[in-house]
Amino acid sequence: MTEMPFRFRRLRRTERLRSLVRENSLAPAQLILPVFVEEGVAAAVPIPSMPGVVRHPEAALGEVVARARDSGIGAVMLFGVSHHKDACGSDTWNPDGLMARMIRSAKQAAPDMLVISDNCFCEYTDHGHCGVVAGEQVQNDATLENLVRQALTAAHAGVDMIAPSGMMDGMVAALRGGLDSAGFGQLPIMSYSTKFASAFYGPFRDAVDSSFKGSRSSYQLDMANGREALAESVRDEQEGADILMVKPGLAYLDVLANIRAHCARPLAVYQVSGEYAMIKAAVAAGVMEERPLVLETMMAFRRAGADMILSYYAEDVARWLRAG
Repeated sequence: MTEMPFRFRRLRRTERLRSLVRENSLAPAQLILPVFVEEGVAAAVPIPSMPGVVRHPEAALGEVVARARDSGIGAVMLFGVSHHKDACGSDTWNPDGLMARMIRSAKQAAPDMLVISDNCFCEYTDHGHCGVVAGEQVQNDATLENLVRQALTAAHAGVDMIAPSGMMDGMVAALRGGLDSAGFGQLPIMSYSTKFASAFYGPFRDAVDSSFKGSRSSYQLDMANGREALAESVRDEQEGADILMVKPGLAYLDVLANIRAHCARPLAVYQVSGEYAMIKAAVAAGVMEERPLVLETMMAFRRAGADMILSYYAEDVARWLRAG
C-alpha cells in the first residue's frame, strides 16, 4: 500500500483545530506597560511622536497603575521625566526625588501590582547620557557606584524589581552585591542585557524630554554584532540577572531566538518607541490595520522566545485579548 503523505492543512481547517495545535500563546499577564511620569505638571502631556502615549502627572499615576492591574497586565515599568537634572542624576538617589515618589505612589495605589523601576540616568542628567561623563566618555565604574545608590533608593521606596538599562559592564554584579548587602536579596533584577545603539529610540527621547545630543555607541551594542549580543546576556546571566532583555525587538528577532537557545533565564523583549511609532504611522496612512498588525508582532516576539513583552501597546493588547 502506498503511504499517503501528511497534509498540514488537516489541522488548519477550523479555529478549534488551529487553537488546539497552536505552539505559542499571548496573555495580558505576559505584558509590561511602560509609564512616563512628569513632575510639576497638572495634566497629561501628549507625546506627538507617540500618538496615544502621554506623560502622566504624578497625581494620576495611581489610577494608571490600578487600571493596568485591573486589565490583567503583568507589570508596569516607571520612567521619570525629571525637572531636577544635574551632571550625575543625583535626584534618583534622593529618597524624596521623583523616582522614589513614583514607586511609593504606584505601590500605594495598587499594592498587588508588580512595579519595576527603570534604573538608568539618561532621564535625570542634564547631558542625557546614561552615567557619569568625563570628556566624551561615560565612566563605567563611577556610574556603577551611583547605580547601586539609585537601586537602593528604589528598594527602600518599595519597588518590586530593578531594571538596569545603562549597559555598563558589571552592572548586574554590582547591583546584586549592593542589594544583597543591604538586605534586599529578595529583589529580582531584570537586566537590559542586550541593548543596541539603535535608531528606533528617537521618540523615546521626546517622551522623556531628553536634551541628549551625540551617540551612545561607546556603551550600547553595535547593531551588526550578533555574537557579542549573546555574550552580553550570557555574562549578565552569570552575574546573577533574574531576567534578561533584548532591546529593540522586531529588528533583532534573530538575537532574541539565539539568546533563548543559550540562556535559561526568563527572557523579555522591549517593543520600543520607534517600533510603536512606525505602526501608528502606517495605520494613520491607511496602509495597515492596527489590531492584527500589533498582535502579529506580539506573536513574533513570543515565537522567537520572549516570555514577556514591554510595549506601549500593552493596554490595547490586553483589551483585544479580553474581547477575543
